[in-house]
Amino acid sequence: MGTEDRSTLAFPPAGRRLRLGVVGGGRGSFIGKVHARGARLSNRWDVIAGALSSRPDVALRSGREWLLNEDRIYSDYREMAAREAERDDGIDAVAITTPNNTHYDIACAFMSKGIDVISDKPLTTNLEDAVDLVRRQKDTGLIFGVTYAYAAHSMVRQARAMIRRGLLGKIRQVHVEYFQEWAMVPPDQAGAGAAWRVKPELVGRAFTTGDIGTHCHHMGTFVTGLEMEKVRAEFHTLGPDKPLEDTAFMHVRYVGGVPGTIMISQVAAGTHCGFQIRVFGDRASLEWNQENPEYLHYKPFDAPAQMLSRGEGAGIDVSAARFVHMPRGHPEALSDAWGNLYEEFAIAIEARRTGSKLPEGLLEYPDAWEGALGVKFIEAAVDSAEAGGEWKSCVI
Repeated sequence: MGTEDRSTLAFPPAGRRLRLGVVGGGRGSFIGKVHARGARLSNRWDVIAGALSSRPDVALRSGREWLLNEDRIYSDYREMAAREAERDDGIDAVAITTPNNTHYDIACAFMSKGIDVISDKPLTTNLEDAVDLVRRQKDTGLIFGVTYAYAAHSMVRQARAMIRRGLLGKIRQVHVEYFQEWAMVPPDQAGAGAAWRVKPELVGRAFTTGDIGTHCHHMGTFVTGLEMEKVRAEFHTLGPDKPLEDTAFMHVRYVGGVPGTIMISQVAAGTHCGFQIRVFGDRASLEWNQENPEYLHYKPFDAPAQMLSRGEGAGIDVSAARFVHMPRGHPEALSDAWGNLYEEFAIAIEARRTGSKLPEGLLEYPDAWEGALGVKFIEAAVDSAEAGGEWKSCVI
C-alpha cells in the first residue's frame, strides 16, 4: 500500500493550552465527563469554567468536584457566556453536553459573544435550527465542532484514507450497524442520564435514530466520502414501552446510486456497543468494529485478507498516524478518540484566534454542516417510517 511521507506527520505544536467551559455534565451526567476527559487527554485544553447544572446547588457541588474556581461556576449558561466573554482570561470555547432540545439556544448564546462552540450530537431537534447554526457559523467565522467521536479513531482515519487512495476500487455497497442492550431496562429505571433520551420534548421525533443512528449516518459518509441521498426506514419498539422507537432498519442510497443499509437497536440483548462498518468496492472491502478498534480488516478480491493494526509505518496513512500515541500492542480506545477529536478542535480554534493558516486537509473534524446533515437524516428517517417506508431525501 506504499509508504507515506513522514515529514508532515506531526500536528503543529500548541502555543498555549486553550480554556474550555462546559455546559451540562454535572452529577448524574455521563457525556459531560467524557468531553472533559477527552479535552484534558489531548493536552491542549484546561477545563476552567462550567454551568454544569441549571440547579444552583448541583452546579456548585459539581463545579467543586471538577475543581473549578467558584467564580467560574455558573447555573445559567447565558450568565456564563456574558461573564466569560468579558474576562481577559475567558474561555476560548464551550462544550455543550446537554439534552438535544437545548443545543441551539446554548450555541447561539456563546456564538453571539464570539466564543467557539463544540456541541454534542444530534446538533438540534429540527432542521431549521441546525441550518441556522450553519449560517451563524459562516457569518461569524467561528469554529463549530460536533462530537462524532468515533470518526477520530486512528483506524477510521486509515479506512477513509485507503478509500480515497482507490484501494477498494469503485464503492459498490456500504453497511453500518450499531447494537446496544441498555434500553431493555424500563425508562423510569434507567437513571436520570438515560431517561431523558426517550422523551420527545427533549430529543425530538426519534430516540435510537437520533442517539446512535446519527453515528451510523456520519460514519458511512465520513469513511466513504459519499453523501447520503435518501433513506427508507422501518421503526420498531421492541423493548419496554416508550413513546419513541428503540430499533430501526433502513435501506439507504449514497451519491451515484450506491446502496447501503443501516441497522440499529438499543434493545439487542447481549450486545454492548456493537458499532461496525463494512464497505465493499469492486477491488476489495474494509471492515472496522469499534469494540475492537485497533484493527482494520482489508480484504482484496481473490487474494489473502490482511489485518492492519494501529501504529506507524507499514502502509499506515499520515492522517491515521497523527492519532497514534502508543506503540502497537498497547491498546488505545474510545477515550483516546475523544482526545484526538479535542486535539483537532484545539488546533482549529487556536489557528482562528491567532490568524494562523493551516495546511489544507490537515484537520478532518466534524463541523456544523455535518451536524446539520445528521439532523436531516433523522427527519428523513422519521418521515419515511411514518409514511410506511417511502424513500425520503437526506439532502439539504
